[in-house]
Amino acid sequence: MCFFFMKSNSSSHQTSLSRVTLSGLIVTVGIVFGDIGTSPLYVMKAIVGATPDYDADYIIGAISCIIWTLTLQTTVKYVLLALRADNNGEGGILALFSLLKSMRRRWLYVVAAIGAAALIADGVITPAITVTSAVEGLRLVFPEIEVLPVVLVVILLIFIIQSAGTGRIGRCFGPFMLVWFLMLGVFGVMNFVACPAMFKAFNPWYAVRLLVSSPSWFMIMGAVFLCTTGAEALYSDMGHCGRRNITVSWIFVKLMLILNYLGQGAWLIGHGGEMAPDVNPFFAIMPQSFVSVGVAMSAGAAVIASQALLSGSFTIFSEAINLDFWPRMKIKYPSDEKGQIYIPSVNFCLLAGCLLTVVMFRDSSHIEAAYGLAITITMLMTTVLLTVWLRCRGVNVVLCGAFAVCFFVIEGLFFVANMFKFAHGGWFTVLLAGVVAAVMIIWFKATKLRGSYIEYRKTAGSYALISSIKADADIPKYASNLIYFSRSPNNDMIESKLIYSIVNKRPKRADHYWFIHLEHVDCPDTLEYSVEIAVPETIYHVTMRLGFRVEPKISVYLRQIVEDLVASGDLDLTSSYPSLKREGIPGDFRFIIIHRLFSPTSSCSLGSATMMYLHQLLRHIGIDDRQAMGLDTSVVTNETVPLIINTVPGRRIVRSE
Repeated sequence: MCFFFMKSNSSSHQTSLSRVTLSGLIVTVGIVFGDIGTSPLYVMKAIVGATPDYDADYIIGAISCIIWTLTLQTTVKYVLLALRADNNGEGGILALFSLLKSMRRRWLYVVAAIGAAALIADGVITPAITVTSAVEGLRLVFPEIEVLPVVLVVILLIFIIQSAGTGRIGRCFGPFMLVWFLMLGVFGVMNFVACPAMFKAFNPWYAVRLLVSSPSWFMIMGAVFLCTTGAEALYSDMGHCGRRNITVSWIFVKLMLILNYLGQGAWLIGHGGEMAPDVNPFFAIMPQSFVSVGVAMSAGAAVIASQALLSGSFTIFSEAINLDFWPRMKIKYPSDEKGQIYIPSVNFCLLAGCLLTVVMFRDSSHIEAAYGLAITITMLMTTVLLTVWLRCRGVNVVLCGAFAVCFFVIEGLFFVANMFKFAHGGWFTVLLAGVVAAVMIIWFKATKLRGSYIEYRKTAGSYALISSIKADADIPKYASNLIYFSRSPNNDMIESKLIYSIVNKRPKRADHYWFIHLEHVDCPDTLEYSVEIAVPETIYHVTMRLGFRVEPKISVYLRQIVEDLVASGDLDLTSSYPSLKREGIPGDFRFIIIHRLFSPTSSCSLGSATMMYLHQLLRHIGIDDRQAMGLDTSVVTNETVPLIINTVPGRRIVRSE
């Protein structure tokens, strides 16, 4: 007998995101484009820093590089193509991986882990460089101000507000960023209209000529790449705003960005290479009377950009947990709004990394040396996954190859250019990304390895024995309802250790036995279950299907399932104790969680043993199963059993004569 229940609001949510409305566009401008929208704060400063003795041809060529980078990398790859590779409306490299994980290409998980880890490393650097660049503008108003303490305080405040959620603040993001982008465009137009030569920048020939003729092309490309670092975040935030809203609003955002870059370029040409080292052309193009307002606006935009990266980092870890890339961690939901996730331990680690970055590099010019390298790695990994996705969608192999070659060349050049920054600070982001990627790869591989050595047995053969234990009054009753978590997706099979726990490890008599299987599915918002009643009023198999963004509140969901079964007459929840039954009091529930510890007696390869020990070590990063599934301590019993892996035939002792 099987029952099915579904609770999912993803379809209605996606329907709302598919509509393009004015309010939707304004919200999109605030949520999605914070990172890429603050790039004018430091891009032109970095470009000028690459070649202090610049001329008009250099500036025009550099801005041509910016225009065509935004066009090819952001518009073509991400807005026009990557946004179509959605997982039920969700985007990002892990959502893309979840579309491909069923394929037999086992190496794809390595690609996804490296890309996600590099994006997290970018989440450490972005708040540091954005806030520092904005606060440095205060020197135009207060020349003697100490920037570093102000930057540290602002960053600390950004991370502190995460625990309260950003739902209310988020509603202000859209209007604020709309004004921000309009400000970028207006000041850009005010400066470049007096320099008609800037229109040459739309010709890609000037970009090619600059890169071919300049001996420091790698430094130029490393600086130019900073203009598109928010493209990956744009893809990751698709689930919050929808593809159409992002696509339409990008037209406005791109126009304002280009106008501002043109204005900064015109100002630099007009000043003939006489810019002081500590002058930022972003603030220099503003009227002197507006600089203080511009600094305040920049600080607000920096906070929004940082917030977007932090929210994205929380989302990445949440997805990584449900895709078996990371140990279970405590996740909080500050509000009911979609995407409002807070992970305390991740927030603390990102804060520590961000503060360390600021203290180590001290100003935006030095932070630029560490910025960009990690995100080029993420973009390369996304290109790999997108190529596989295109091929899976039936796109011609020639077109897939053309796409791969085109963007491998572009991103490969950016990667090489940023590698020249390695010794000057790029090593820091590579180190961060390497540590996170190593944890992801080890946890994913070790989890799969552990799962492959779990022993299963036919459930049908145990039904009679379990029913007999239920009827045996000589066995003390353990609980009215006894719940186990099963890894078997098939109700016909069950782990041997679960039956061992019921029968052999102190026989456990109960009125009802529940075997719950948690299935994390690719659809992000799925929340549904199915029930198979193996033995009426005795044995129940429950499968809960949870999307990778759904909080696993197992106690709550089981209570809802029980209510459905009681309402349908398939379960009598009343306690079997006569005194309680007369009063109609329901029976109690007891969860049994079985921990499988790798046994030193295992006969397996050194590699497998190493993976198992590393898995046990990494378990300390996360929380235990009870906390991860939202279970009350008072109703949980933990049992430990050995996980024995025998891949190498062992000797058997023989009886002597």
